[in-house]
Formats: sequence, structure tokens, C-alpha cells
Amino acid sequence: MRVKRGVKARRRRNKLLKVAKGFRGRSKNTIRQARARLEKAMAYAYTGRKLKKRDYRSLWISRINAAARLNGLSYSRLIDGLNKSDIELNRKILADLGSKEPKVFEAIANLAKQG
Repeated sequence: MRVKRGVKARRRRNKLLKVAKGFRGRSKNTIRQARARLEKAMAYAYTGRKLKKRDYRSLWISRINAAARLNGLSYSRLIDGLNKSDIELNRKILADLGSKEPKVFEAIANLAKQG
């Protein structure tokens, strides 16, 4: 007996087009273009997730450097002092303290100067 796959194939294609919704031009309503564009989009998304981590880290470092310089230190001297003082605060927290809690950051910077 012959198996007809029309319904399954249509569902699979419609699922693909649903994900491609919002693309421009033919990519949103042509199966072949949509599939190619989706593969590219997924590759870009994967790369973007990796880049986001780098971007945030560099942003935090810039903010820490600005806060450290207000307290008479450079970023590298601050981090070195924190390592020598056995203060384990990550860069995200340090950046947050530098912008929202300057007094606390100042206390940490003073500990780093001594370390």
C-alpha cells in the first residue's frame, strides 16, 4: 500500500514558515529560502550568544575602571589588589557596586590599595 505524506510534510513546512515569520522578502513565505535563511539565522544566534558574554564582560571592565579611577586606582591595580587581599568578587558585581553603591566600592578599593 502506498503511503501519502502530504499532511506530515505540510505540517513540517508550515512549522518552518512559522519560525521564519518576520523575515523580509521571499524568505518568509518560500520553503527553500526560509530553510536557508533559518539555518543562517540559527548560526548567527549561536555566535551572538557567545559574543554577548564578551560584550558584557568588556562593559563591566569599563565601568569598574571608571569607578576605580574615581578612587585613585587603575583597573589592573584594583584587580591585583583584590586578588592579593583574597577578595573574590566577580566583575559583574564590582561594576554594579561601582555605579549603584559608590561608598561600598570605595571601601573595597581601599582594601585593594592595602592588599
